[in-house]
Amino acid sequence: KVWHNPRCSKSRLALKYLEEKGCTVEVFEYLKTPPMRAQVEEVLGYLGVDARSILRKKEAAFKDLGLGATETTEDQVLDAITSNPILIERPIVIHGQKAVVARPTEKIDEIL
Repeated sequence: KVWHNPRCSKSRLALKYLEEKGCTVEVFEYLKTPPMRAQVEEVLGYLGVDARSILRKKEAAFKDLGLGATETTEDQVLDAITSNPILIERPIVIHGQKAVVARPTEKIDEIL
């Protein structure tokens, strides 16, 4: 499964990479259908990271919501992600109960 943004070149590269490897891919366009908090928490568990680790720090929402502040809690970050899915780093590739942020694309090999 790929958490995909079709406007993102890295996300498109991940899909192409998986297709070239003969993988069947389920595409989840998280900007069209924002993930529920439970979905985000599940993926974070697969990644083995906290919510702050998948934030796109250059997005305007990151600054506008004050997410760079050290006192920002995990709950606040999760709320921000579910309300503003543009904050999610992409692409996230999930295979079974493992996941990677596919930057660079070759990181996908770690979970195949």
